[in-house]
Amino acid sequence: MGRIMAIDYGRKRVGIAVTDELQIIANGLTTVAAHEIFTFLRSYVQQEKVDAIAVGEPKQMNNQPSESLQFIIPFVNRLKKEFPGIPVEMVDERFTSKMAFQTMIDAGLKKKDRQNKELVDTISATIILQSYLSQKSIRKNQENS
Repeated sequence: MGRIMAIDYGRKRVGIAVTDELQIIANGLTTVAAHEIFTFLRSYVQQEKVDAIAVGEPKQMNNQPSESLQFIIPFVNRLKKEFPGIPVEMVDERFTSKMAFQTMIDAGLKKKDRQNKELVDTISATIILQSYLSQKSIRKNQENS
């Protein structure tokens, strides 16, 4: 079994999280500059087997697409083109930044450390991945019922 990767795409930075090889635990991996993301991904995929990629889908409170979706769709299309053998799914990313900040507070990080936007992006990607894993588990349980 390969890993599942989650991406919190931003125009400046991209947060990345991956599962363990058993696809049980979501771990923050890193944050990469947006202009370097495909170089990073090509290198990572050469070293590790990736079974799926979950990309955060920004939505408004009324479940309508966020304005920033216009930047994410071309990214997702390029992902599918560059990695045709890896399924790419969009995952609702509402509240991930707020949850990331709360996680940092709960972990006891000082205010200065909580201002680290790269850390916020990595934690957001981890939350997206955990959400994806939960949805996958629910779908699997429904299929087995």
